[in-house]
Amino acid sequence: MTRRGFLMSTGVLFAAVAPLLCGSPATAADPPPVTVLVAYHSATGYTEKMAEGVAEGAKAVSGTSVLLKKVGDVVAGDLSGSDAVIVGSPVYFANMSGDVKTFLDSWSLKFGLFQDRKMRNKVGAAFATGAAVSGGKEFTILGILAAMLNNQMIVVGGVDGFGASATTGPDSPGIDAKELASARDLGRRVAEIAAVIKRGPSP
Repeated sequence: MTRRGFLMSTGVLFAAVAPLLCGSPATAADPPPVTVLVAYHSATGYTEKMAEGVAEGAKAVSGTSVLLKKVGDVVAGDLSGSDAVIVGSPVYFANMSGDVKTFLDSWSLKFGLFQDRKMRNKVGAAFATGAAVSGGKEFTILGILAAMLNNQMIVVGGVDGFGASATTGPDSPGIDAKELASARDLGRRVAEIAAVIKRGPSP
């Protein structure tokens, strides 16, 4: 083999092996993924529909993975492995449902997350649905956020208030387009903030 042929062969071999050793530039520059957990309780399907909207909004942010679960199906690893947690509840007597309260209590009583501060500096947010216009949706959202603050989470609101909400009673049956849009906005905002906290601001 001539000297020129040897150099050419060596160059081809290095070009093939270098990406395996060093990783391609695109791979090296890929930002770490952000995981958002959307946990909810829904007896009528209304809160579930809002939860789906929240999840859709979070997924719209590049590099975001979304886990959508009913509160009773969430395990400790779902919470500790997420960068952000968004909790949704129907309004029962101007407060969160018993299922959601049990879920939040389980962070300490069942999962031991509170004792070890495993939720510290994760992003938190909340949403609620209720039949009446002034039946306690804000109280419900604030109650959920208070539990998150006790776990040293960083809580954020929606684009126009404490979170996202929907009125589902006779005066405004079901989830309308504006309410669903507010759910998407909340999910997107949480994912964006979680990305900044995990990756740092975009250059």
